[in-house]
Amino acid sequence: MPSGMSDVSDSELVARCQAGSDEAFEQLVARYRVRVFGLILRTIGDTTRADDLAQDVFLRIHRGLPYFQGQAKLSTWIYRIVLNVCLAEKQRPVRIEVPAEEPGDEDHAPRELSTKDPAFAALELRDRLTKALAQLAPRDRLLVAAHYLDGVQYEDLAEAMQMPLGTVKTHLYRAKQQLRRLLTEPQVS
Repeated sequence: MPSGMSDVSDSELVARCQAGSDEAFEQLVARYRVRVFGLILRTIGDTTRADDLAQDVFLRIHRGLPYFQGQAKLSTWIYRIVLNVCLAEKQRPVRIEVPAEEPGDEDHAPRELSTKDPAFAALELRDRLTKALAQLAPRDRLLVAAHYLDGVQYEDLAEAMQMPLGTVKTHLYRAKQQLRRLLTEPQVS
């Protein structure tokens, strides 16, 4: 990648992509890959499927770039594509991949985990949060992941989801309340 390519604005990157630059599209993918994959993973909960869906998102971006007119920010347009892909995926059952213990080998047995072990407590909390997120509606999972985990602003979410700002805030508030309720319920073993 040539030096300075990472300093290019989104609008310049789009213009280069629209002019047929494969290098510019690679830069666009590199710029948004982590955010797109992270949003999908937190919404879907399946690493393998999230990888496939992220590829689908970038394929849709590539196909749609010739028609992108810049009326919305590029990031907002990309979030809208992620939302559409995740909502189309909502019919699939959610599989959550959280390892219960560290793998061992012949020389080293897996580390014993106790309830006093901070690593176990963190793993248990992450597991509970992942399971609670999985119980939210797909749109709400995406909103929570985008806003609270990726820092996407309310206004950008409203534009990407084509919803009034107040509606986005209401959905986020209700999703947060539902998560709080799910996380404070007694755990059934």
